[in-house]
Amino acid sequence: MPLLEPNPRALGPRRKRTPAPDRVPDLQAKGTPRRLREDLAALLGPEKVLSGVSDLVRYASDASPYRFLPQVVVVAEDVDDISAVLSYAHGKGREVVFRAAGTSLNGQAQGEDILVDVRRHWVGVEVLDGGARARIRPGTTVVRANAALAPYGRVLGPDPASAVACTIGGVVANNASGMTAGTTRNSYRTVSSLTFVLPSGTVVDTADPAADEELARAEPRLCAGLLALKAEIEADAELTARIRAKYEIKNTNGYRLDAFLDGATPVQILRGLMVGSEGTLGFLSEVVFDTLPLDRLVSTALLFFPTLPAAAAAVPRFNAAGALAVELMDGNTLRASVRVPGVPADWAELPKDTTALLVEFRAPDEPALAAYEGAAGEVLAGLDLVAPVPSVDNAFTRDPAVIGGHWRARKAFVTAVGGSRPSGTTLITEDFAVPPSRLADACAELLDLQGRHGFDAAVAGHAAHGNLHFLLAFDAGDPADVERYASFMDDFCKLTVERFDGSLKAEHATGRNIAPFLELEWGPKATELMWRTKELIDPDGVLAPRIVLDRDPQAHLRGLKTIPTVERIADPCIECGFCEPTCPSHDLTTTPRQRIVLRREMLRQADGSPVEQRLLEAYGYDAVDTCAGDSTCKLACPVGIDTGALMKELRHERHSPREERVAALAARHFRAVESAARLAVGAADRMGDGFLARVTGLARKAVRPDLVPEWLPEIPGAARHRLPRTHRPAATAVYYPACVNRIFGNPDGVAGPSLPEAVVAVSARAGRPVWIPDDAAGTCCATIWHSKGYEQGNRVMANRIVEAAWGWTAGGRLPLVVDASSCTLGIAHEVVPYLTDDNRALHAELTVVDSLVWAADELLPRLDARRRVDSAVVHPTCSMLHLGDADKLTEIAGFCAEEVVVPVDAGCCAFAGDRGMLHPELTASATAREAAEVTARPFDAHLSANRMCEIGMDRATGRRYVSALLALERATRP
Repeated sequence: MPLLEPNPRALGPRRKRTPAPDRVPDLQAKGTPRRLREDLAALLGPEKVLSGVSDLVRYASDASPYRFLPQVVVVAEDVDDISAVLSYAHGKGREVVFRAAGTSLNGQAQGEDILVDVRRHWVGVEVLDGGARARIRPGTTVVRANAALAPYGRVLGPDPASAVACTIGGVVANNASGMTAGTTRNSYRTVSSLTFVLPSGTVVDTADPAADEELARAEPRLCAGLLALKAEIEADAELTARIRAKYEIKNTNGYRLDAFLDGATPVQILRGLMVGSEGTLGFLSEVVFDTLPLDRLVSTALLFFPTLPAAAAAVPRFNAAGALAVELMDGNTLRASVRVPGVPADWAELPKDTTALLVEFRAPDEPALAAYEGAAGEVLAGLDLVAPVPSVDNAFTRDPAVIGGHWRARKAFVTAVGGSRPSGTTLITEDFAVPPSRLADACAELLDLQGRHGFDAAVAGHAAHGNLHFLLAFDAGDPADVERYASFMDDFCKLTVERFDGSLKAEHATGRNIAPFLELEWGPKATELMWRTKELIDPDGVLAPRIVLDRDPQAHLRGLKTIPTVERIADPCIECGFCEPTCPSHDLTTTPRQRIVLRREMLRQADGSPVEQRLLEAYGYDAVDTCAGDSTCKLACPVGIDTGALMKELRHERHSPREERVAALAARHFRAVESAARLAVGAADRMGDGFLARVTGLARKAVRPDLVPEWLPEIPGAARHRLPRTHRPAATAVYYPACVNRIFGNPDGVAGPSLPEAVVAVSARAGRPVWIPDDAAGTCCATIWHSKGYEQGNRVMANRIVEAAWGWTAGGRLPLVVDASSCTLGIAHEVVPYLTDDNRALHAELTVVDSLVWAADELLPRLDARRRVDSAVVHPTCSMLHLGDADKLTEIAGFCAEEVVVPVDAGCCAFAGDRGMLHPELTASATAREAAEVTARPFDAHLSANRMCEIGMDRATGRRYVSALLALERATRP
């Protein structure tokens, strides 16, 4: 064991708690049963089998109110793995559930036996026929697929609010639709072909002309059974009419029985049945979509009404005017949305009954959009709108920023309202549809029903299609509260079906939540046909039992998860998973959601239980050490939960008092530390990479990997001892070279000026000279200490840099230009909580400017490009995203190159100062997809604006990344 290995108990919960009824039992502390683990490891390889209790717990939760602990998790790489798992399950009488993004809201991505992760190795988009079609793998997010289609002016039909996180496999398996899809643009209507694996292991490609012939040879019983069911349905005129009527409005409850009417052959029937089957009939390994035109001209309004029924009554008018989207948000939703960045603060003062409609028209050209706006104006003239707070204008706009803000508020419905729920309560998301013409009546009835059961739910939804969602919060650990919820559900389902002949699930799919009410909606005859369909395709019941079909009338109350109160920064989390795609460690260890899920399980446990001990043993590396601390999760989370900040707090909790003192000492004597670091880097150049790699490798084993960085050959040589000479009197800005650029020089093979020399030269060339303070050495942005959770050292350096900057800038009269984006973020924002009151006042007077912003706004307009390269690829850093200046990087690159490429899979490199040296596997995992994109073709320049991120990308791609400011100096050099 390393000498300084921290005590896992330091990460344990620090408050007393009562063991929860749904805690993981002590008997499961050892994780997967040995025989099952060994069988699957032998079958697939041990690297594809996750078996520790920590692994099982983090996969037990999804965005739904349910929680089921799997026996084992398999990370499948290809169809062969899927077939092998299914064959094993058949032979051993086991059950299999597939899980991709885990954004489903009804528990359909959870299993109690073998859970198969089909996200990690299942990403990819192939654009076909000039964008008219797209072949997409199931682990690809909707946002990623649409990014690939955008250059062709095309888009997918389904557009769920969770598009940033949900994957194509889940979208098709649930027939998810979203804001504009309705019944004509959903997966059922826009899927061209599917490739899927049946429970038997048979692989079917519905686009193959010989598919029916091959299926008949492989599965004769199945083919005959499907055709017999088709004939039976078609012979029943009443049933046929009922099926057609059910799909005139949005409906994802049960299997798509109209597949038997729409498909002429067994393969065509299966293609329809697989859509919305929720993984109970097969595994979707590939989807080919027919895409739709991306109408780029948009006019949008957020219109406020006095009540929910009044807003609902206006929906048919906008539908008739041609609106593509009419979204509804009630008062509870609007007020909760104040948590979302960019939403007007005065929404918090909106009257309780106020309701808004988000109405959007899209068109391919100006005349068409103008015609829509004219029709919308006529509708507006006949409405009684309200403006209860100053920010409300009830007007249509074409401003992308305003439109984007409206949609952020709408798409944050579940997370914003969920984040506002009482701490410790579980969130239920309901989803139903009625004929749009009856929406106003349904809203009035829903409000009355909620009141009778003591709920004050938030309501929002796709009003254009008669589809509403509402959220209920209750205590899943309180039997009386569960009974209240159960009673409400009984009445709600009866109301929807008997009063409105509606759909109990319009787009979220049946899952576990509505399975007991399937027969109430469909009747015994149609429901029995669904059971027979399942038994025909999956006779052994291997796939996802108790999802879609369940004869237990109390099934929706089984497995409800308690939500223990965790650290304040993370407590609002509803486990939606929006944060996961952006997380650098999501393919290596854990995601932000999983880090919180694991904290909650610790709090369900009795103090010191065997399960808690095992979770703590794994949490140090899986959660704390391999968190890059980049906080891009905060940007992805609609309510801004910063799990990176929580991990930094936990790093602090793990430090001994002695470690804190040493870190603070380093901050106080940072001038000497900086000088020593530069000398060490210079000496390292003479020693050679191989020797240093061996020395640091031994030290990491002896001390602790999280304390001793690994030497990497990509680390550049030492910077020049002296910074460029500058003059203060003529300076238009103070230039602060970050400590990393004072320690490290240019990468090997990159000739020319250093970064400080380049910034000074190009600023002077543009007539905007800068001044470098003589006493910059020994100061730092404090990120070194902040990222590692060293609070004392952080306070020392945060206050020092602010005091120094205030003096350098003459009390804030000159801007402070910083040449590393993470350091800009640190000085501009991250130091603030650690400042004294006096220094916080000084900080408020500073103008901290990232070098990218300085160059784009102040230098480019005054410079001429004398030499440009043909192509450049850029790496926007996570700090640029936080600062909102990533577009400045592409602007500078566009000045220096004819072609600029921003990789579609660009993300945080996870080098994070020295974290990429402490845990090189983290950067390797985080950059894998971006690196594959970058190395697929040659580029003349590889540009970023943070030295350590450039090192990380060097290592990932084998290409030389440099600051965009170096490229700018070269492009404008006389």
